[in-house]
Amino acid sequence: MSWNVKGTYIETCSCEFFCPCNFNLAGGADYDRCRVVFVFNITEGEVTGTDVGGLVVALVADAPKIMTEGNWRVGAVIDAKASDEQAEKLQGVFGGQLGGPMEALAPLIGEHLGMQRAPIEVHEEGLTHSVKIGDAVDFEIQDVVPFGVETGKPAKVVGIFHPAGSEMTVSKATRATVDMFGIAYEGKSGVSIEQFAWAA
Repeated sequence: MSWNVKGTYIETCSCEFFCPCNFNLAGGADYDRCRVVFVFNITEGEVTGTDVGGLVVALVADAPKIMTEGNWRVGAVIDAKASDEQAEKLQGVFGGQLGGPMEALAPLIGEHLGMQRAPIEVHEEGLTHSVKIGDAVDFEIQDVVPFGVETGKPAKVVGIFHPAGSEMTVSKATRATVDMFGIAYEGKSGVSIEQFAWAA
C-alpha cells in the first residue's frame, strides 16, 4: 500500500557553521564524528490508510567523519501523541521498511539504537525554529539573513543530496543540547527546509 508524508524539516549537528556533510556526504565532517538530530514535523500525511498529520519524528545519529563510510548509529523518537498504530506506521517509513528515502540510507546504518516514544515540541516562527524532546534534546536554530539583503529572506543552498530535500535554508544554532541514545553533543550548525515531501 502507498504512503505520503509532508511537512517542515529542522536539523542541528556538531559541526561548525553549515555542516560540510550537507554539501557532500563523502566530504568529511568538521570533527572526528558528525552527531546530528533530524526532525521531521509532519503537517499532513497518510501511511497505508492511517492519518499521521500533526505528528513529529526525530532521528538522532552518530556517524563517522566520512559519512559515506557507513556504520552510523541511529535512534528514532516518535511523538508521544501518536497512537500505537500511528507509531508503528511511522516506524516503517522512517526505518525504511516501507521504501522511500530512508530505505536508500539504510545501508549506511550499522547500529540501530532503538525507538523511543517521547513528547516532541516544535515551534517555528519566522526565522526561528526550536525543538524540545522530553528532557534529552533542546535546541533552537535561526535562519541566516545575509548582510545587505533588504528582503529579509534567509540564504539558501540548492542542489544538495539530502533525504529531506535538495534546497536548504542556512541556519545557525543559538542553543543546542543533545543527550539521547548515548549520543551527547552541543550543536552549532543548523539547517531548515520549508517543506519535505516523501511518498512511496
